[in-house]
Parts: sequence; structure tokens; C-alpha cells
Amino acid sequence: MAGLVGIFIAAMMAGLNNRVGALALADIRGALGFGFDGASWITTVYSAGEFIAMPFSAWFAITLSVRRFELWMLGACAMLALVLPFIQDLNLLLILRFLQGIASGTMIPLLMMAALKFLPPPIRLHGLGLYAMTATFAPNLSIWLTGYWADGVFDWRWAYWQVIPLAVISGYLVAWGLPNEPVQTSRFRQANWFGMACGIPALGFIAVTLDQGARLDWFHSSLIVFSLVAGLVLLSVYLLTEWYHPSPFIKLQIMGRRNLGLGFTLFIFLLVVLMSSSLLPSSYLGHVQDYRPRQMASIGLIVAIPQLILGAGVALLLYQKWIDARLVFGLGLLLISLACFSGAQLSSDWNGDQFVVPQTLQAFGQPMAVISMLFLCTSVVQPHEGPYVSGIVNTLRAFGVLLGAAVVGHLVTVRGRFHAEMLLNHAALTNASLSLFPEPAVLTQIISQQSLVLSIADAYRVLGILALLLIPLVLRLSYIPAPGSHVATAASSVPSP
Repeated sequence: MAGLVGIFIAAMMAGLNNRVGALALADIRGALGFGFDGASWITTVYSAGEFIAMPFSAWFAITLSVRRFELWMLGACAMLALVLPFIQDLNLLLILRFLQGIASGTMIPLLMMAALKFLPPPIRLHGLGLYAMTATFAPNLSIWLTGYWADGVFDWRWAYWQVIPLAVISGYLVAWGLPNEPVQTSRFRQANWFGMACGIPALGFIAVTLDQGARLDWFHSSLIVFSLVAGLVLLSVYLLTEWYHPSPFIKLQIMGRRNLGLGFTLFIFLLVVLMSSSLLPSSYLGHVQDYRPRQMASIGLIVAIPQLILGAGVALLLYQKWIDARLVFGLGLLLISLACFSGAQLSSDWNGDQFVVPQTLQAFGQPMAVISMLFLCTSVVQPHEGPYVSGIVNTLRAFGVLLGAAVVGHLVTVRGRFHAEMLLNHAALTNASLSLFPEPAVLTQIISQQSLVLSIADAYRVLGILALLLIPLVLRLSYIPAPGSHVATAASSVPSP
């Protein structure tokens, strides 16, 4: 249990390291004197490193032992965090941040693998609740942490250094709590190394496409076109080799089970919908109201703090024999949808106080959706399949986060252009009828602000509708009884419901 707590702290550390680094990018860029375009790659390379590491981390943890592998990754992440603030060369900084992304990307999959491996069914849902907090608690807590480092202690370097004390605590618990198992050298001869050689660049190219696509105007950029084509070709080769290899890193055949194939598809769309609780409020408050991260902290904490209780509460609810996890999942999506439609009432008069209602609905809806989804998916796998499930879930999670940011960002951009044209046309039509008309510079500023407000409101509506459309698909999942019952035990052993 101590080792599991250490792995949980490491996973939370990885989530905070990613999100805080992205939110504090403006301060980092200003402190080091980097330009906007060059510094944007700092976030991209870290996300690419995380994405690359996730399918393979479980295999290396089993081969090298969970204890040894976790300690190595924690040490690498902490050492890189120590030196990153002192790097003045952008190229070197990108290399080191990419390596830190790889080290951090191994930690979140190990949390799910450890929960499935160490925890018996009567308490396994609580372990999955801890994993769910990496998707619900960490991203929203990051807003407060970013504000505290940038505007509280007034030292942007803590955006990197914050992981060091967490790595020390996690490393101590892992070293003390987990057994020191020998290295399984025979597994190195059995691994799909050719597939890995294709998979690593494939995932890196896809991460570049999704993270840099909006800035480079998507298919108008030769880099984005090349990255997308190369990524898809190499990914196809990687997945093909994994399908036929006797010892794959991820076992694609298990996706044929309804709760895994459909459940993981729902997971990707759910991650896109969850952008409504972090990306949209921060985009509005940052660009329209000129909020600094510290002023936006309450928006994230409204969602983050209740997760400390609600995660365990949802797990206890799913242990009740009369509860259908599919209905809890659907109710969670309904609450998230209501939060989106509440946020769609956005106007330029809103400030942080007006986001309390939608963020409160998010706080209740997110754990209900995420934990129920994890329960429905993991209940149809055997314990020895846990590493495969962990690799797939976390690869899809990294992809879903990148996809969600790209889709929502592109939607806001496209709708912003549409609203700007409509407002400009309306201003031209009313120009002759007004005795006092704003100066061109003032008019441009007004149109820019209002078009952004309207586009964010549109994004809320689209995500709210998407959440509603997912509910019928949730009800198509196979029913899984509460853990601990004889029926549940039998259902979890069925390979293909």
C-alpha cells in the first residue's frame, strides 16, 4: 500500500508537471527571452515525450521491476527539473524537456497497472479512483499552482522545481514499499523492437501535428502535412506488428470486447468534453478579462478540491449491488452537459464568480463519468492483462488530451473568424445611422473581444451536445454487477461479452 501511494504521488506529479509547465509558459518565455513561436515547442516536445512513453512503460516496468523502473524515472525527472530553469539555449531546453516528458509519461500508466495488480476486487475501485484523479484533480489544481509560483512566490522556476519534493517523497515510499525483484532479461529477446522503432516516431509526429497544427494553420503547413502522413503510416506499421507479434507491448485483440472497444472510444470523446472545465474558462478569463493564473485559481479549485472526497464517494456508490455503473456514467455526462450549457450563457460581463455553477456541475459529473468508465472497462479483463489495458488506456488518454486541445482550439478559431466577420458587417451597416461611431482601433478591439466571447460560448454548446450524444453509447456497454458478487466475478472472467 505504501508503494501504491508512492506511485500515486508520482502520477500526480507527472500530471502537474505537464499542465503547470504549459500554463506558466508565458512567464518562462519572458524570463528566458524566447520568442512565442520557438517557446511553443517547449509544451509540444513534453507532450510528445509523454505520448511516446505511455504504450511501453508497463512492459519496461515488468521487465526491470516496478520498483527499479519507477525509481529510475523519478530520479531522471527530478534531476532534469533541477537544471531546466538554468538552460538559456532553446534547443538544449527542448531536448531536456522532451526527456523529462518521457520520464513523466511512464508514471501515470504504472498507477493503473499497480492498482489492477496490487488491489483485490473489494477495494480495486478505490485504486481506479486514484487514477481518475490524475484526469480530474491534477489539471484543475494546476491553475492554482501556476498562479502561486508565478504571482505568489514570484519565482517562475518553481514551475519546474515543484516536482522535486514530490519525487523524493514518492521515491521513498516506492523504495520502502515495493519488492526489489530481479530483471527479467529473457523478455528483451521476445520484445517487438521493430514495432517500437516505428511506434516511437509515429507517436511523436502525431503529437506535433495536434499540438502545433493550430499555430501553423494545419494543412497550409508542410511540416504539419509531413508529420501527419508520416505519423499515420508509421502508426499503421506499428499496430500491424503489435497485432501479429507473440509478445506485444499492447495487446490489440482485447479491444474486441465490447466494454473495452466501445469504452475506450467513449474515453477519447470524454477527454475532449473535459476541455470545457479547464481550457474554456481559462481562455475566456485570460484573454477577455486579463486574469493572471492566480486570479483564475478559484475556477480550478472548485473542480479539484471536491475530487478528494467525490472520488471515494463514487467508488463506494459503484460497490452497491443495486447500482448500474452505466447509469452513473450517463448521469455524470448529463451533469457535464448541463455545465457546458450553463457556460454557453457566457457574455463579456462575466468574471470568475459566474463560473461557479458550471464548475460545480463539472466537479460532480467528472468523477461519476471517469470512474464508472474505468470500472466498466477494467472489469472485463484478467489480472495478467492489466499491463496491456494500462498501456492502451494511457496512450488513448494522452491522445485524447492532445486531440481535445486541438479540436477546441480550432473550433474557437473558426467560430471567432465567423463572428468577427458578422460583427464587422453589422458595424458597417449601422455606421451611417450613428452620430458617434468608434474609432477604427477601438472598433477592432471591441469586435475581437466579442467574437472571442461568442466563439467560446459556441464551443461550450458543441461540447455540451457531444456529452449528450455519448449517453446512448454508454448504455450500449455491457452491464457489470457491483464488485464482490458472484455474478461480477463470473462476468470479469468472460473474455468477450
